[in-house]
Amino acid sequence: MQSTLRESASKMSKDTDPSLVVADSLADEVRRDLTQSPKQLKPHYLYDTLGSRLFEAICALPEYPITRAEHGLLDTHAEAISADMAGPVTLVELGGGNGQKLAQLIEPLARSNWGLRVELVDVSVTALDLAKQTLERFRGLPVICHETTYELGLARVTRHRPDQGGMLVAFLGSNLGNLDSRSALGFVSVVRSVLRSGDRFLLGLDLVKPESELLLAYDDPLGVTAAFNKNILSRLNRELGSDFSLEHFRHHVEWNEAASRVEMHLESLCSQTVWIPGAHCRIPFADGEMIWTESSRKYQLHEIKALGAQAGFTVREQWVDTEARFAVTCFEVV
Repeated sequence: MQSTLRESASKMSKDTDPSLVVADSLADEVRRDLTQSPKQLKPHYLYDTLGSRLFEAICALPEYPITRAEHGLLDTHAEAISADMAGPVTLVELGGGNGQKLAQLIEPLARSNWGLRVELVDVSVTALDLAKQTLERFRGLPVICHETTYELGLARVTRHRPDQGGMLVAFLGSNLGNLDSRSALGFVSVVRSVLRSGDRFLLGLDLVKPESELLLAYDDPLGVTAAFNKNILSRLNRELGSDFSLEHFRHHVEWNEAASRVEMHLESLCSQTVWIPGAHCRIPFADGEMIWTESSRKYQLHEIKALGAQAGFTVREQWVDTEARFAVTCFEVV
């Protein structure tokens, strides 16, 4: 997690353009993260315009069942997720992609007789635009977009929420899996800290499954995930003027059983030095050296419940796709 909600909020005033905050931090983060050992890049930088489109393609791959499983669970249980919530409802989605899952949650809420307000938080303007287009079919529905980090967006949304009514925060697509155990607990605790009694937190997480299935999901035969991963280097070339040669790096995926996570890397295929003018640094790479770009933690069902309990939530309900091994858990503040 980039920072806590309080730390993030202290760095940005109400009048600051969040897109500028993200842009200004890129050079500093790249310089810091590529001089660490092991080298790494923050996963949210994978989601520029092209990266967001490539991720949409990944979600359609037969080897990547997460999205289809989550859609199925939401389609079956959307009514139960928001049942008995006090209106008007503020529905917040963190990093929601194209808005299709959000639309499933909106359907039962839109049929109610009280107001609904939707807040979208994502660092990708492309994802926000796609989601807003998806939700246009709900005529008259207020949809507010926040192009910023989850923490900053959540701080802004909760600062301006109505005094009355409930809030449902959705964090789907197994996005929490990008964080290690400590950061995941910290993030869920931040969400809990801004919610009131009766509010809910909807969390979608991928479960542990055979290693062969996990590796195939993140290293598909068509090479879509490889293109998605290598696109982060294209972004640095474009935005920071760096001279990464994409043919000198390859997509590499491994299963870290001890940490229960899939790790995605870019492996240098030769000894080389990359010049990054926008970050004022030269980065040497040894032959075979890795850049760690993303992790995806896989959970056991009891670990999800324990995570929520540690953060101060009560489990309202948990639904599981047993074939795809994916779970959607609805937590509540009591």
